[in-house]
Amino acid sequence: MKIYLKRVYEERSHEDGFRVLADRLWPRGIKKENLGLNLWAKEIAPSTELRKRYHQDGNFEAFSKDYIEELNHNSSFLAFCEMLKAHKVITLLTASKNIEKSALPVLLSQIA
Repeated sequence: MKIYLKRVYEERSHEDGFRVLADRLWPRGIKKENLGLNLWAKEIAPSTELRKRYHQDGNFEAFSKDYIEELNHNSSFLAFCEMLKAHKVITLLTASKNIEKSALPVLLSQIA
């Protein structure tokens, strides 16, 4: 299974495979029909409380640790991982400006 990380504002590609939005909130300025999305996995995104705290303090290390803890206690996460196994190529999408400091690398570390 190959997994790519991408911003929702980047152009769609045929190589994206199964496209998953992994944000709790819908991205601003994007119509649902224009995103070419296969799944909106808001139930595995960081909680609203965690997201807001990260936006306030900017501590990526603490955010990552807390998000992993949330995933470990999220009953939807195991089903999500099982569902991904049916796809050879997956693109995880976020509206975050900085993918490297977003939830996506943390999520990827727990999937892989």
